[in-house]
Amino acid sequence: MLRAAKALDGLKLDGDERFGVTLVKNVLEMPLRMIAENAGLDGAVVANRVRKSNDPNYGYDALNEKYGDMFEFGVVDPVKVVRCALQNAASVANLLLTTECIIVNEPKKEDKDAHHDHHDDMGGGGMGGMGGMGMGGMGGMPGMM
Repeated sequence: MLRAAKALDGLKLDGDERFGVTLVKNVLEMPLRMIAENAGLDGAVVANRVRKSNDPNYGYDALNEKYGDMFEFGVVDPVKVVRCALQNAASVANLLLTTECIIVNEPKKEDKDAHHDHHDDMGGGGMGGMGGMGMGGMGGMPGMM
């Protein structure tokens, strides 16, 4: 998606439209930044390095911690999935921009002794980090870190 932002560079827009394009360009780089940050890297640095490459297949493989041709690494996003994600995000953003008010539930105060759904006392656990990315796998499981 980072490469799709280049298609917006040639647009001659002013005011709110220019701001909107800038916002979309920033949003398009967020998935790569989040993947990099979840792998313990600076997302902005990774996104900048990928953006500078002229190779359209160049990217960062967080699982194997290396830069290179994403097709050779077998890391490919299906176009339909990416298109649907962008369309749905734009639809929700449009809904929020045209809504005069939003009614939400008031956040509940958490009980300090509550274990939520993690059941830390039972040896299960939340996901913690993603295994294989140097983050220890399943965070709450004894012996997995």
